[in-house]
Amino acid sequence: MSSPVLERGPLATRRGVLTLVLLCAVQFLDIVDASIVNVALPSIRADLGFSQQDLQWVLSGYLLTYGGFLLLGGRAADLMGRRRLLVIGTLVFAACSLLGGLAGTAGQLVTARMGQGVGAAMMAPAGLSILTTTFRTGRDRSRALAAWGSVSGVAAAAGVFLGGVLSQGPGWRWVLFVNVPVCLAIVVAALLLVEGREPVRRVSGRTFLSAALVTSAMLLLIFALVRAPDLGWRSAHVLGELGTAALLFAAFAVNERRHPDPLFPVAVLRVPGLIAADLTQLIAFAGFVSMFFFLTLYLQTGLGYTPIQAGSAYLPITAGIAVAAGLSARLTARVGTRPIIVSGALIAGTGMLMLARLPAGGHYLTDLLPGLLIMSVGLGAVFVTVTAAANAGVPPAQAGLAAGMLNTALQLGSALGLAIFSGIATTRTRSLLDRHVGAVDAMTGGLRWALVACATSVFVAAVIAARAPNIRTVQPISGGAL
Repeated sequence: MSSPVLERGPLATRRGVLTLVLLCAVQFLDIVDASIVNVALPSIRADLGFSQQDLQWVLSGYLLTYGGFLLLGGRAADLMGRRRLLVIGTLVFAACSLLGGLAGTAGQLVTARMGQGVGAAMMAPAGLSILTTTFRTGRDRSRALAAWGSVSGVAAAAGVFLGGVLSQGPGWRWVLFVNVPVCLAIVVAALLLVEGREPVRRVSGRTFLSAALVTSAMLLLIFALVRAPDLGWRSAHVLGELGTAALLFAAFAVNERRHPDPLFPVAVLRVPGLIAADLTQLIAFAGFVSMFFFLTLYLQTGLGYTPIQAGSAYLPITAGIAVAAGLSARLTARVGTRPIIVSGALIAGTGMLMLARLPAGGHYLTDLLPGLLIMSVGLGAVFVTVTAAANAGVPPAQAGLAAGMLNTALQLGSALGLAIFSGIATTRTRSLLDRHVGAVDAMTGGLRWALVACATSVFVAAVIAARAPNIRTVQPISGGAL
């Protein structure tokens, strides 16, 4: 007979709750660092002498390596051991945060941010795969994934607020310094709470070649997407980088087909709902992440908000995300993932269309807050339920890979959305300026077009989700491989 503790599941124990808190802290840290430097950029530029063109690499450097190394990080978690990779990644993240805070030149800061991205690419898939293999029963798994998804959505908004408080208070360097004690606490907690008996699997030379090919392809793809708005989609550099990335992906596929123990087992793609969930994540978050970027620009440039004011503007949406996350977790068992994702995307897209009506010199309470609140409810539902759909039925042996794929979809979507929608905003703004429209009105006109494009992206995600399998329950997973 099973013990009462086992029957009740890990979340009925103190250790289980603390483990979930630890894993949510990992995800919060990774997501928040993608946005926490946003409102600190003017201070960073003045202090380190960045050019306007190079300043974007404070953000893009992190995005480049985070997205580029995620697939490798996800599979490494399965091969090396999840706790081991989580600890290594967190220590890398801490060291690079410290170096970034101490940076004396622009190059040193960008290098440190790229190092943070590498650490995050190890932490995120290791953390999510630990979660899905620790909380295996339907109820515990649903609640754990709801907490993870809720924290992810809240972190995206909280990063802007925390960045404003720190950069306007003790200074922009503390945006990075604050990570160090948090990382050390995560390492200690991981060593105490997470099982670490997983053996290191032997890796062949062909596996190393696969790792080099797919990582190079991902890095080059994201690098091209980041540079496309400045150089243009028809630029020889961008087209060459995209073409080379495609060739590297093709070489990776050929190498994998000949491998008896591939780095990327294609059988994982047969897990019901995995591909649809990843594609939904990519398309939806192309709109979500870009929306935060454009609204922050509007608040600080169009309305003259200080960093703290701009960050505080996002605080109300954390409530909508948290409420939607909790409700979505309960509804999944009753109606399944598909109607929740579709409804959430439609609600979020509607809120974003409301935001697209923002006027030059608008008012927060009337022009921004209603749309933000409606959008936040949809964001919370999509984030939680997509995460559940992507991880349902994935066996422990490939949990890291599945987690890496889901996080890669988010990062690729972010890069793709910013590349495309920034181009839309810039084109519209230049067109209005050519008609002798005022600078603020022209900028606002460009942002409105970009926000309509963001909303359209989220509506497209709803269409994709509508054709995905409807997973009504998160089934317990066994220890076998596919």
